[in-house]
Order: sequence, then C-alpha cells, then structure tokens
Amino acid sequence: MKIKLTVNGLVYEHETAEHTTLLRFLREDLGLTGTKEGCGMGECGACTVILNGHAVNSCMVLAAEVDGAVINTIEGESTGPSLSDIQKAFEANHAVQCGFCTPGMVMSVKELLAGNKQPSVEEVKDAIEGNFCRCTGYTQIIEAVMDLTGRPGAKGELEHV
Repeated sequence: MKIKLTVNGLVYEHETAEHTTLLRFLREDLGLTGTKEGCGMGECGACTVILNGHAVNSCMVLAAEVDGAVINTIEGESTGPSLSDIQKAFEANHAVQCGFCTPGMVMSVKELLAGNKQPSVEEVKDAIEGNFCRCTGYTQIIEAVMDLTGRPGAKGELEHV
C-alpha cells in the first residue's frame, strides 16, 4: 500500500507492506537508522519517535497506520552540524554512554518539554520511564533535563533515583 507522511519536515510517498512496522519503515525504507530496535515489543523505548506530537514506540505502530501523519525522529532533532539543546545537555551531563537508548530518551524528553518547560524530577522520571538504559543509571539523564530547564538545584532530589 502507498502511504504519504511527513518525517522531520520532509514529505514522503512510499509503498509499504501492510505488516511493516513504523520502525522498519523508518530504518529500511527511509534509511533513518537513528531510531533503534531493542526489544521489538514496545517495552524498552529504544525505538521512540514523536508521532503527531506524542512519543510512541515505533515497533508497535504499523506504517500503514501513519498515512498522513507527522513524525519526528532523532535525525530531525538537530539542524546542520549543531546539536539540539537537549542533545547538548545530554553531552554536558555525561548522559550518553553506549548511546543505544539515547535517541529514544531524547525523543521522550522532547515530548515532555513541548508541554512542560520546567518539569520536576518526578515528571522527568515519568516521561522516561518507558526507556531502558543499562549504562547510566538514569541520574545523568535526569540531571541533563534539570540543567536544560534551568532547575539544576533540583539535583538534590535525585538521591533516590
């Protein structure tokens, strides 16, 4: 079937099989490999993208379901050679270690900040709870968001992460 959608500001018309997931469509058909496949069951968050303004696990959405949708992936997060503010905060706070979870984490944080410019530590935890990270222990990720939002004093709330 043919679908038409906007990904990172560009319009695509493409043929896809009815059973193809959005994750596979993005990676294999559009060549956008920043979105990662972890569990393939919607549990790890590595494949998180923004679909019509909401963070979703792209492994759980069929490409056929996104006809007419607007999607943002990690590739659309920065413009030109510069990192986005979220990416800069992750880098400055050492919130990137192996990097496998980072695209999904960034997309989840992006959705959070789109609706809440000054989230609490608990709100950040809630926003990223569907994203697994085996390397950082989450503290650096939460610190990155706190620094980005101008709430670095909230780091004291991180003792029980």
